[in-house]
Amino acid sequence: MSEQTIHNVGIIMNGVTGRMGLNQHLRRSIYAIIKQGGVKLSASESIMPQPILVGRNAAKLKDISTECGGLPWTTDLDSVLADPKYSIYFDSQTTDRRAADVKKAIAAGKNVYCEKPISDSLEVAMDLLRTAEKAGIKHGVVQDKLWLPGMMKLQTLKKLGFFGDIFSVRGEFGYWVFEGDTVPIQRPSWNYRKEEGGGIIIDMLCHWRYVLDNLFGEVKAVSCLGATHIPTRWDEAGKPYACTADDSAYATFELEGGVIAHFNSSWAVRVRRDDLLTIQVDGTKGTAVAGLRHCWTQHYGNTPRPTWNPDIDQPINFFDGWQKVPEQAPFDNAFKVQWEMYLRHVVKDEPFRWGFLEAAKGVQLAEKGIESWQKRAWVQIPELK
Repeated sequence: MSEQTIHNVGIIMNGVTGRMGLNQHLRRSIYAIIKQGGVKLSASESIMPQPILVGRNAAKLKDISTECGGLPWTTDLDSVLADPKYSIYFDSQTTDRRAADVKKAIAAGKNVYCEKPISDSLEVAMDLLRTAEKAGIKHGVVQDKLWLPGMMKLQTLKKLGFFGDIFSVRGEFGYWVFEGDTVPIQRPSWNYRKEEGGGIIIDMLCHWRYVLDNLFGEVKAVSCLGATHIPTRWDEAGKPYACTADDSAYATFELEGGVIAHFNSSWAVRVRRDDLLTIQVDGTKGTAVAGLRHCWTQHYGNTPRPTWNPDIDQPINFFDGWQKVPEQAPFDNAFKVQWEMYLRHVVKDEPFRWGFLEAAKGVQLAEKGIESWQKRAWVQIPELK
């Protein structure tokens, strides 16, 4: 039997008491990787994460640790940043807390992987990029939607030439987030407080930037209108508060090559579509509609020929002319997929192009979206260098 090589990698996981940090990054990514025996590089080589949980609530950390087999935890971030055992710092805190701790981690010589947005300011995001590059550390940002099964099926269709010439992309994202007075909330209250880094524009336009850039063409201009449709919500303690951040955004993007994209993003919308996120891609030869996991197509030859007549019931069932893309390969959790890629990047120096420049691009688009809203005008997106 060949000798096994195991690369043990210490990871400081800051913010795991939050929804995303716990569910997606710890339970479904790092702890799942541990349970599967690490990231397999070959039959004789693997990477084994060794996380330590960090946060401000000791009771929550203790409970999470117990759930995950007794993982070490601490409320003292500075102590673990000084520990050479840990070579990676991961941050999934609230947006307003992220940049300061990321900068501390870089100063401590840690490689850094973090949630988006990396900051609510492009100036700060670019400063983190320059600081990371100067320090020579390996940096990465979460771009999870690129590895959703639905998005990967869209990428495959595009590579196969299914669409012909793509000319438009339409995205619908969101659901009804309950206010908290009668039905319990299902998103944290900080999401609706601008002073704590909340707002759907800073949250979702960061996502749409990397989705559009990677799948359909670089974003060159934006026209965006934000809104706060629900002015009062109730927090985790059941107390009412005034919403100071936008809960909805209606944005149109001009992409390189002339493609027009439009995304509606809202936490104040009721869903009557296939999924919480649907993206429709229209081309000269065909159209596809993807949700988080599934994708439906309609080729030119299967396109019905409707005529407008509001005086009779519509004779065409428009759902009948679509074909579901079959499951041709298994798909893992999107966050876990990118975590494995980042770990391979750190340990084996494999390419990883989703660094802090990509993080800054997302923040840039969000800033330009807010500027467009304020000016009631189209805003150009300059190239970041």
